Amino acid sequence: MPLLSCLLILYIHIPFCHRICPYCSFYKHTPGDTDKRAFIQAILKEARAAADSGQLTHISTLYLGGGTPSMLSPSHLTELFEGLRSSLSLENTHITLEANPATFGHAKATLFLDLGVNRVSLGIQSFSAHVLETLGREHNPEQAAEAVHTLRASGMEEINIDLMFSVPGQSVSDWSHSLDTAISLEPEHISAYNLTYEEDTPFFDKLRHHEDENTNAEMFALAHQKLTSAGLQHYETSNYARPGKHSQHNLSYWRGHDYLGLGPSAVSTIDGNRWKNLPDTARYIQAINTLGHAKSEHEIIDANAYRIERIALLLRTTKGLPDEYISDSPDGSVEQLIANKLAVIEDKHLRLINNGPMLVDAIAAQLI
Repeated sequence: MPLLSCLLILYIHIPFCHRICPYCSFYKHTPGDTDKRAFIQAILKEARAAADSGQLTHISTLYLGGGTPSMLSPSHLTELFEGLRSSLSLENTHITLEANPATFGHAKATLFLDLGVNRVSLGIQSFSAHVLETLGREHNPEQAAEAVHTLRASGMEEINIDLMFSVPGQSVSDWSHSLDTAISLEPEHISAYNLTYEEDTPFFDKLRHHEDENTNAEMFALAHQKLTSAGLQHYETSNYARPGKHSQHNLSYWRGHDYLGLGPSAVSTIDGNRWKNLPDTARYIQAINTLGHAKSEHEIIDANAYRIERIALLLRTTKGLPDEYISDSPDGSVEQLIANKLAVIEDKHLRLINNGPMLVDAIAAQLI
């Protein structure tokens, strides 16, 4: 079994944040005394090891997430991108960089473009000041809007705005305002996420009792109505885009393509093998420099595990789940969904309708 496929997607995890948001479960930390140049060099060394396998010929999409990739200095960003291009084929690669509105101005936005970034995903979350305060964000609504204008002025091809609903203390009016403001800024893509309470976050024990399914449903429906009326296509439970501006990187995940992850805590899945890097920046750097890799966990994704993942992910898309994945579903489960008008079968795909998208996780569990 070859180590790497010829064409795959690449994710790079940048774990640094100026401030730790209480709802975020991704591996992250403040920079502290981390040697960022040593970190960049470790990422590049891991990339070279992948390239040296001889199987990695082209990256279709590259996504820099975190953490906050945009808080890297111009020199570190330049070193990272130049190093990647010296090892990997990034020609015609669609490159997304996650950014916090408080971490860049016009000069850095122009640098993003010069480095080959095609798409910036802005973690705005809300255009209401008190909601941003609850979420622990370091920017204010004015900075958020200005960040979009700055990216547009720099010539950035695609901009995504992340928004979050069902935040404690957030009213339907707050959510409506955030949606209207985001739409007025005319981004190519808007992600509207329902706040979830992850076990390893401060929000879990403190605020999870604030969950209200009725409010969740009302806010979900409001987002769908406003965003689709504004001409954005609803192509996945939480994602809306202008025609042709869907997130190519995320679509590849949902469709089950192989992916390579670089950096601390990053996960890779290649030819049925899945591994996770050490979720510790200092240990990651040390392991890369001493062992040549930082793998800490490994599992085999067999046919059944692959099927379960496709059900969970493709069911979230508006195209739906190919019927080949429901042939082994419990007897009557699909028929029940159709009878309850939660799903239809069209073009050999099971597609959720009406209230189905809001119940996608429970429906997926039913089909497995």
